[in-house]
Amino acid sequence: MENAFGQPQNVVVFGGSSDIARAITKKLCAARAHTVILAGRNQALLDVAAIEAQEYGATKTDTVLFDAVEPANAARTVADAFEKVGDQIDLVVISVGLLGDQKADEDDAVAAARLITVNVTWPVAALAEIRRRLVAQGSGRILVMSSAAAIRIRPNAYLYSGAKAGLDQLCVGLAQSLEGTGVKLQLLRPAVVRTKMTVGVAEPPFTTGANEVAENVMRGLASNDLVIWSPPVLRYVFFLVRHLPTPIWRELADR
Repeated sequence: MENAFGQPQNVVVFGGSSDIARAITKKLCAARAHTVILAGRNQALLDVAAIEAQEYGATKTDTVLFDAVEPANAARTVADAFEKVGDQIDLVVISVGLLGDQKADEDDAVAAARLITVNVTWPVAALAEIRRRLVAQGSGRILVMSSAAAIRIRPNAYLYSGAKAGLDQLCVGLAQSLEGTGVKLQLLRPAVVRTKMTVGVAEPPFTTGANEVAENVMRGLASNDLVIWSPPVLRYVFFLVRHLPTPIWRELADR
């Protein structure tokens, strides 16, 4: 359970080998998280992330393999990760995502379906099991990786931003459904982040690094905010973006 300072001690991270998840995990361990279970599809990268967690203070780490292209495995993956903790779960992080290639994927039925499956279907299936278990426990927090791209769909990236929009809005409703259960859900909406997933992608305004995102997450987890923006100024930027006339938005989004 959380320590006297409200900091999570037992943490499960799905998508635990991603650059952002690793940065968040290191911050959590430095803030006294001692049990960390990392789940993902690349054992070698998970092993590296587990070593990092130990270097930053974790005393117990373990890994779970899964592939987010197979939603049928979500409940079993969640069960395996929770069982490896062997105690109450304080925080579950879902950092599962696939950027894809809009130009290549938009006319490819298999690729388009894969992008939606990884970004929406698997996380939703996992959240159903996570919700059930945490509500039964009567406590716990969930952090779901969304994106600032979810707030208004970009025509030149509609597959990724549309998928994130679906997950984002579902989580808004899920967070409301958890009121009074002792469980809390927060959304992380970062701008473009410099990671191995975005190599070669042009850097728009407000692009940040994984470590900066992790710092914003730590501040956000200490708050009651539903949404953690990274950088925080995006809260105001996207308030305006929501209300831009469509022709102006399309002109800006295509740049």
